[in-house]
Amino acid sequence: MAEWVTSRIRTIPDFPKAGVQFRDITTLLADPLGFRKAVDELVQRYVGVTIDKVVGIEARGFILGGAVAHQLAAGFVPVRKAGKLPHTTISEDYELEYGTGRLELHDDAIGSGDLVLLVDDLIATGGTAEAAVKLIRATGGTVVAACFVIDLPDLGGSRRIRDMDVPVVTLCEYPGG
Repeated sequence: MAEWVTSRIRTIPDFPKAGVQFRDITTLLADPLGFRKAVDELVQRYVGVTIDKVVGIEARGFILGGAVAHQLAAGFVPVRKAGKLPHTTISEDYELEYGTGRLELHDDAIGSGDLVLLVDDLIATGGTAEAAVKLIRATGGTVVAACFVIDLPDLGGSRRIRDMDVPVVTLCEYPGG
């Protein structure tokens, strides 16, 4: 486990419901060195690789994805919860470890053939990331990789995304969820 990153992440027990160990990256983001190092670690694998768009999943994926897009000189595209985007959208339903929802993407945000890097703070069951991959592919985009600060490998999300033929990059993992 990458100690430099885990030392900057706090765990909040029983949030948003009993039994869930919420991995809070706001403490990582508030630490200038930790935030910079996290973004640099996510970016360095793709320096020199053509990335047309970085897609960030609401909400912490916006923070990380925007910084990654800036460093890669790529466009940034938000994937949002239903009803939050003002233009014509496509949508995909998803399940996560404590509920269900729907993600949306502007239907013209990603062009056919665009090479896309997906970014979020954490992958647990993979439902949200899977929905985002499906949305990107529905627009004709190609997902180069999916990047996360945290992996909860026992919940199977990273495996689920790899099974979609998408490489997964994570900075740390927490066994057991």
